[in-house]
Amino acid sequence: METLARERWTALERAHADRLSPWTEPHRERRGRGEDHPVLDFLFTYYSQSPAKLLRWHPGAGRVLLDADERAGWPLYTRVGDGVGLDVPAFLARRGDAVRHTARLLRATAGRAGQFGCFGLHEWAMVYRPAAGELRHSAVPLRLGQAGTDAVVESHRVACSHHDAFRFFTGAGAPRNELAPTRESQVRLEQPGCLHATMDLYKWAYKLAPAVPGELVADCFALAADVRVLDMRASPYDLADAGYPPVAIETPEGKAEYAAAQRGFAERAAPLRARLLAVCDALLSAEGRDPVDEGAADLVG
Repeated sequence: METLARERWTALERAHADRLSPWTEPHRERRGRGEDHPVLDFLFTYYSQSPAKLLRWHPGAGRVLLDADERAGWPLYTRVGDGVGLDVPAFLARRGDAVRHTARLLRATAGRAGQFGCFGLHEWAMVYRPAAGELRHSAVPLRLGQAGTDAVVESHRVACSHHDAFRFFTGAGAPRNELAPTRESQVRLEQPGCLHATMDLYKWAYKLAPAVPGELVADCFALAADVRVLDMRASPYDLADAGYPPVAIETPEGKAEYAAAQRGFAERAAPLRARLLAVCDALLSAEGRDPVDEGAADLVG
């Protein structure tokens, strides 16, 4: 257990809010004006963590806050010696299954080689030959028009391994994918080169709150925000007027730019994935389980 004096943990609490407010405050202001953002809203809509909850710093498992009586009544907190910290038994009773699933997924993903040849075509397959009602961002024009967008999909190999991207493919786009990822096959197919798998580190971090330290949640959010920008710059949408020049993945130069950025994000994600897995492993150990047994069979594939 690491013990944090009040002066120390309140400083961490303020630093957490200061770090994240450049994203949360503009989002709140846009919401107040009834405005949408085609790139950044995703961080607060697709991901269900509200700005208020994102700004709430938690010490995470293994740290005790001194002089923190105001937190003693927070959900899943308890008295720990002279301070307040995570109520590990209560957390595991409520979220144990989530910890085990997350550990399996993270361990399996970390154990695979990254794939860097998808070129972000998942976003193109989401608008390929759309039927009525299938366009997700109808207010944003397609950079190459519908015919040009369809031609890019038809002239490329589509190999999306991520279920939560694949499920948004159009009815015409889904059969063009080499894989048919499902929720059940996610642990078997997830790989560290996938932009959505990298962004989802933020999801796993906040879903295991308050066991995950705020610093790690913020690191995962910041990475997800950067990845989201590439995801949409490489998409078929024309976002130049919004300040997002395209990564033209239909060209050799665009493919090279995308793959290089994708590799960079995978490198940034690896230590965050390891830190999240360490949190899961510590919790599983507290539950009396052998963390290595969680998902060991899923490393194959």
